[in-house]
Amino acid sequence: MIKIKNSEQLVMMQKAGRITGEAILKARDHIKEGISTKELDTVIHDYIVKCGAYPSFLGYGGFPGSACISINDEIIHGIPKKDRILHEGDIVKIDVGARYRGFHGDSANTFGVGKISAEAQALIDATRESFFKGVSFAKNGNRIGDIGSAVCEYASSRGYGVVRQYVGHGVGSELHEDPEVPNFGTAGRGQRLYTGMTIAIEPMINMGTHEVRVLGDKWTVVTADGKLSAHYEHTVAITDGEPVLMTKVE
Repeated sequence: MIKIKNSEQLVMMQKAGRITGEAILKARDHIKEGISTKELDTVIHDYIVKCGAYPSFLGYGGFPGSACISINDEIIHGIPKKDRILHEGDIVKIDVGARYRGFHGDSANTFGVGKISAEAQALIDATRESFFKGVSFAKNGNRIGDIGSAVCEYASSRGYGVVRQYVGHGVGSELHEDPEVPNFGTAGRGQRLYTGMTIAIEPMINMGTHEVRVLGDKWTVVTADGKLSAHYEHTVAITDGEPVLMTKVE
C-alpha cells in the first residue's frame, strides 16, 4: 500500500533526510587511502546518533553495520569491516539511512579514493546524471515508468549496464515501502505519482554487464563480470511542482 504523507510527516522526513545526507558528507570527508570501511561506518553511526536519530540499516534484516559501504565491483550492501581497507584508485559507495521521530531518509553516493581512472570518474558522473534524468519525471501525474525509462535510456546510451535485480522504493515510516521504483521501464506505464508520495530513486550502474551475484556473506552484491559499479540515491518527495530532494544537502 502506498502511503501519502501529510505536511507534518514531510517535515519529519525532511529532517531525517538532512541527517542522512550530512552523515554521508561526514564519511566523504574521512575517505582516504588506508582507512577501513568499519572506521567510516563508525563516523556515520556517531553522527546520526549525535543528531538524535538512529541508523536505519543497523540490525535491518540482521545487517551488522550502520551503513552499506561497497568498493569497486561491489554494487550494494557491502558490510563494514576492520580489515576492508581503501586504496588509492578505489571507488567507494556509501549508502546511509537515518530514522528520525519515526521517519526515514535514505541516500547513497559514490566517491573516489585519491586519484581514480578517467573511466571510473565517467561511470560515477553518468550514474549521478542518470539519477537527475530520472528525477526530472518525479512529478504529480507522471508514472514510475517515466523515471525508470529516463534512467535506463541515459545510462544504456553510454554503454553501461543498468542493474535490474535491485530497485528503488517508497520510503517513509518504513525504510522500504511501496511502490518499487526500477531503474528501467516503459514511459507512460506503472504506478501513477501523486503529491505526498516519497520515494527513493537509486540508479545502480555497472561498467559492464547488468548481471549481478551475491557473495557468501549473503549481503554483498557484486557485478557478475568483476567490473566497476556506481550508485547514487536520494529520497524524493512528489509535490504539486518540482520534486524535492530530501537528502540532498549540498
